[in-house]
Amino acid sequence: MKKIINTPNAPSPVGPYNQSVLAGNTLYVSGQIAIDPSTGLLVQDTIEIETHQVLKNLGAILKEAGMGFEHIVKCSVFVSDMNMYSRINTVYAEYFDEQTAPARELVEVANLPKFVNVEVSAIAVSS
Repeated sequence: MKKIINTPNAPSPVGPYNQSVLAGNTLYVSGQIAIDPSTGLLVQDTIEIETHQVLKNLGAILKEAGMGFEHIVKCSVFVSDMNMYSRINTVYAEYFDEQTAPARELVEVANLPKFVNVEVSAIAVSS
């Protein structure tokens, strides 16, 4: 059985999907981009600011589901330019402890929704 988890504290989906789906104790979070949920505008001043907004959106969804970053077991990171890898990693490291960080891939892609620079999806598990 699945339960849809959405929050006004993260951007509304830009297509026919939900922010996340809880199945049992596993939360599947849709890819998040740097839309400020309070304004509906993209936040792209720098790749660092953009990445922070993406992770804030992810955190808001986790919170709505009663979870936090420590519950994430897998992240998928999509970037428009692999040259931003280290700058994205620097911000990413602020949200995860290196000793307990989730499994992850970071993949360069041709384009992302709304032509953003970074998108992150996640799978989290509660105990």
